[in-house]
Order: sequence, then structure tokens, then C-alpha cells
Amino acid sequence: MSTAATAPTTPPVPVTPEGTDERRSPVRDALRASLQQLFVFAALIVVFAFFMAFANNFDPVVVIPNILLQAAAIGTMALGATFIIATGGIDLSVGTGMTFCAVMAGVFMSSAFMNLPLGVGLLLTLGVGVAIGLVNGILIAFLDIPPFIATLAMMMVTRGLSLIISGSSSIRIENPDYAWISNGRLLPFLSNAALIFILLGVVAAVLLGKTLLGRYALAIGSNEEATRLSGINVRLWKTLVYVTAGVFTALGAILYSGRFGFVQPAEGLGMELQVIAAVVIGGTSLAGGRANIVGTMMGALLMMTLSVGLQMMGVAQQWQLVVTGVVVLMAVYADILRRKRAASL
Repeated sequence: MSTAATAPTTPPVPVTPEGTDERRSPVRDALRASLQQLFVFAALIVVFAFFMAFANNFDPVVVIPNILLQAAAIGTMALGATFIIATGGIDLSVGTGMTFCAVMAGVFMSSAFMNLPLGVGLLLTLGVGVAIGLVNGILIAFLDIPPFIATLAMMMVTRGLSLIISGSSSIRIENPDYAWISNGRLLPFLSNAALIFILLGVVAAVLLGKTLLGRYALAIGSNEEATRLSGINVRLWKTLVYVTAGVFTALGAILYSGRFGFVQPAEGLGMELQVIAAVVIGGTSLAGGRANIVGTMMGALLMMTLSVGLQMMGVAQQWQLVVTGVVVLMAVYADILRRKRAASL
């Protein structure tokens, strides 16, 4: 599948203020993407080896399936966030948006609420994700509210609605088929959640590399004004990018809540850091114009390996947050260095 993508060269072609063509060599871009993936993979191996040496009972046979299961939800949300960050935007509402989608899944399918059939409940949950993405997209693309502010407001709105609708209490989804979506095993060695995550990675790679959605997302991130002047409806496509991310957020909510069979309305806050870190570690530029789906997936695995390993070492939750924050800073700084190096070539 397509592992990485950069902004299309024609149309539009990013142009400097002096009119200099900024076309990049596809071979050079592919080489850079491969090097980034190798770097993330090497970092994943080093971190894994460290925990094998120093964490108690860090048995790969047991830990790897657990990491894949836990990474599925974060990784799925990160796939959607990759498209947003490729445009040069950001989504701070992804964590609480996931929680709100999960709460609504509980409302739709719990016997204490609507008790709808599984298929209907899943479709309505995806609809909630679409609604979140649509509102974000309209605020950003049509009302020209900066992505940071728009999604920060959505983060607070979805968190508040989750608490209001649930009455600040957990919601249990008794349907065993719902839990099977994450915890079941179509393949004996892989949980359904991990399998779905891999399949969604293939879908995201196709969307990014083979469709107008991906091409225009990269073009907008590379040079939004040039994209607009080429006749592309930037407002529409930017909105569609946020809607797509909303769908991935809802899918992440299903995988996350399905693991436990119940929903905690106070969860989700802080997950946006893990999602953004996974995307940036994977090689997607915060400045936009470059994205890497396989890198995002490996970034999610790296973040979850850190989380699981620190837990097994007995590191307190507070220090786990410190480590996550440091990783985010390192990922952002690495992206800055990549952009400076690219500008100097």
C-alpha cells in the first residue's frame, strides 16, 4: 500500500513569492519517507528491547497482542488526524470527540437507553463522528476560525455533552457482539481490533495516495493559496477532510469502548497528545504538505509500547504523562529539523 505522500506537483504547483518552482523529486521524497519509517521502526525496536530488559514480565508473546489491541483505537484516530495535519491543521477535539461518540454508542445500544440493534447503533455512532467533523470543518473552512481555537472549543463541548448525556456515570453496553468487534479473533493470533486497525490503515493509504481527498489535502497543506487559485474549492475539501477524520474518530470510539463493554464519560481528555504524537513521529509534517500513513501506524505502536512498558515498570501515571509530553516535544522538534533540512536543499 502507499506508505507516504506529498503534495501533488500539478495542479497546483507551490510557488515561492519570487516565482521559483518548488517541485520536489518524487525519488527524493520517497527516500525521505522510507528513512523516516526506518527511523520510527528502529526507535520501536529500541524501546521494546529496553522494556524487555528492565520491565518485569515483559514477555513478547503476551505483550505484543496486548499492545496491538490497545494501539488500535489510538492508531485509528491518528489515521484520521493524519489527513487534518496534512492540510496544516490540527484537531484538539479527537480525544473527547472519541468519548462523545462512545457515549452515544452507549445511548444507542445500551438496554438502559434506546437498545437499538447493533448495526443501527454502529451506523448512528458513525453519524455522530461525521457531525463532529462537519462542525469542525464548517467552523474552520467557512467561518475562518483557526483550527486550534475551533477544535479546542469542540473539545470542551463534546466533553461537556458526554457528562450531561451520561449523567456523569458509566454506560454499559451488554450486547456481546459489540465487545466481539474489538476482543474477538477472526485470526487466532490477532484481535479483531488490531485487524480492523490494519485494514483501516490500508483504506487510509488509498485515500491519501489515490483519491482527490488525499491529493487536495496535501495540496492545501503545501500551499493553500496556490490550491485556491488553481480552481479547487478549498473550503469544501477542507471540510471533507475534517468529516473523514470524524469517521475515524467514531471508529476509534467503537474499538475503544468495545474492549471494555462500557463507556466512561470522563475519559478521552489527553488522548489528543498521543494521537498528534503518533502522527508527527510517523513523518507527517505539522506544517502540512507531507503525510505518511504507515509512519502514523508505527508511531501509534511506539506510543502504546511506551505506555504499556512504563505501566509494567510500575511508573506512576503522573510520570507517564511527563514522558508523553516529552515525546510530543521531541516529535515536534524533529519535524522542525526536517523542514529546515528540506528548505536548505
